[in-house]
Amino acid sequence: MNPVPLDRAAFIRAQTRVLPVPHAPEIRLHLADEATELWQKTEDELGTIGLPPPFWAFAWAGGQALARYVLDHRAEVEGRSVLDFATGSGLVAIAAAMAGAGTVLACDIDEFAASAVGLNAALNGMAVTVRTGDLVGADEGWDVVLAGDISYERDTAARVTAWLRGLAARGAHVLIGDPGRSYLARDLLHPIATYSVPVTRSLEDADIKRSSVWRFR
Repeated sequence: MNPVPLDRAAFIRAQTRVLPVPHAPEIRLHLADEATELWQKTEDELGTIGLPPPFWAFAWAGGQALARYVLDHRAEVEGRSVLDFATGSGLVAIAAAMAGAGTVLACDIDEFAASAVGLNAALNGMAVTVRTGDLVGADEGWDVVLAGDISYERDTAARVTAWLRGLAARGAHVLIGDPGRSYLARDLLHPIATYSVPVTRSLEDADIKRSSVWRFR
């Protein structure tokens, strides 16, 4: 028997509230009030069909830093084709669109993230193209590649960093938002801006997280 199709947009609306992003209040997102409750609900109700955790429901530290940087440095993206990799909520993609990017592609492997990006882009009146799937290894000629909070897991971080480094070597403008997590390739990167970012204590074990925007050396 085929499973009943999920109404992803309805689930997102039911489990979140529209709130301003703490470090980029120009942007509003559908965000979860209580991290652990939504995480458990996702596992209980949706885990049986193999869906990822609800990363799309939170404004992560690296993404907030990267969004703030893009909003404050429009010239980095203005008129350019932009990829926001592992977009989650779409925060960074929306910031790029607000900063005047020519085109913005937001990608994520999670179908729920894709739905969240659609809702959040519409909420902010921004045009963002959404794609699901793994783009690591691809190169569609993007001028700018933005990636927030990609260094949680060792193998994933190494794979993504190698790909991003290759894009930077061919001339793409690659910016990474990260609070200095364990698997960030600090030896290959240098910070160009650092912020004190309000975060969710239940996720980060802190109320404020020092987070930076990095580029390849």
